Amino acid sequence: MPVITATKTPMSTMAADERARTFDEVNLGYGATKALVEADRCLQCQEPTCEGGCPVNVPIREVIKLISNSKFSDAITLLKTANSLPGVCGRVCPQEKQCEGECHLGERFRPVAIGYLERFLADWERINGAQETVLGAHKETKVAIVGSGPSGLTAAGDLARMGYTVTVFEALHEAGGVLRYGIPEFRLPKEILNNEIDAIKALGVELRCNIIIGKTLTLDQLMNEMAYQAVFIGTGAGLPRFMNIPGENLSGVYSANEFLTRINLMGAYRFPDYDTPVKTGRKVAVVGAGNTAMDAARCAVRAGAEEVTVVYRRSQTEMTAREEEYHHAIEEGVKFRWLTNPTAVLGDESGWVKGLECQQMELGEPGPDGRRSPVAVEGSSFVLEINTMILSIGNSPNPLVPRTTPGLKTTRWGGVIADDDGLTSREGVYAGGDIVTGAATVILAAGAGKRAAAAIHEYLEGKKKS
Repeated sequence: MPVITATKTPMSTMAADERARTFDEVNLGYGATKALVEADRCLQCQEPTCEGGCPVNVPIREVIKLISNSKFSDAITLLKTANSLPGVCGRVCPQEKQCEGECHLGERFRPVAIGYLERFLADWERINGAQETVLGAHKETKVAIVGSGPSGLTAAGDLARMGYTVTVFEALHEAGGVLRYGIPEFRLPKEILNNEIDAIKALGVELRCNIIIGKTLTLDQLMNEMAYQAVFIGTGAGLPRFMNIPGENLSGVYSANEFLTRINLMGAYRFPDYDTPVKTGRKVAVVGAGNTAMDAARCAVRAGAEEVTVVYRRSQTEMTAREEEYHHAIEEGVKFRWLTNPTAVLGDESGWVKGLECQQMELGEPGPDGRRSPVAVEGSSFVLEINTMILSIGNSPNPLVPRTTPGLKTTRWGGVIADDDGLTSREGVYAGGDIVTGAATVILAAGAGKRAAAAIHEYLEGKKKS
């Protein structure tokens, strides 16, 4: 029996000084040797609590056992019965707070690197050729998926495996949703995303881009005129929030959505080969400290900014970004100003940003969520010299589908109201992901898509019998 080592098998990364000048992927992945070493660290627990920490219920114990026996083909086949996006999730999921956070080995040592192993299997399959997928008996019953982000793609893949005729409607010119426009190439290469979308299309899923449900077509038209018997809404939370402080309308102020969309979807990271430039200036301030803020800051470094500073009104302890992304940002030269709250954006005579007025904060009492609320320190105002400001303080659900769908109930903040299975107030209409929860993680959205697909199947089967 192998000796259980205390630490994870490390993954190689590109050197910081080299990667800060390129959008190439930072983490370089496992080869077979490292994957086998890491798989051997798994205790093969009688009660694999790691599986309970996975929103899509991957059979982690059995997958890792297959890896440890070098049965990579069987392992990826089993993994994909639960997760249609293993290459994506292995790269961007917060495993440390989910499956790895529940790993029994983590009680004494570092947990098994479940995310690294998931990524390894997806990369192994991509290099060695896709495995065949067993599909259910073909059904003429049509299901529409609105939005091609992680919830929509997952629902589409699961329903296609059950044999349904599935069409995904995407508003943008390329599929992927936030996976394409929100996550940079150095964390999630487009080749990986395209490969996993192609695998879902290979199941028989039809993908129709440049169709805006709520404008080009309504949800009622899908169901009444086009004979879709169920619809899943996975349109995400792509509406940026602003601080409503003076100067936010100055030139040089971006939402993180715009900044990242220009870079990721519109190819600014490959300018001038692509036509969309992005202006950063010498000094950039990114407001917020979530994963999107880290992505924006690290993109600004690569886009040529000389100094990038993350400004956050709470302390490092309250930061919501993954530790890995935070440490990568530091290695790449990003600076952090904790307990700092912007109060105004200052402009020059031409209407461009020249400074950010800030106030020092201190932490007060914890709020209902356990996070300590920041309180302004009197007389502590100061000005940061900047040329560009990127706001990353959260997003709201896309309002178009709810506004154009009579009888679809929403929350006061615009999210679609749905039960645990995704059922909305409209019969046959399901929803999941950020449109229901507000901005969350890729894997939580995928889990919502998976539960909704199962519920849609149960609904349609019941309809067929009645």
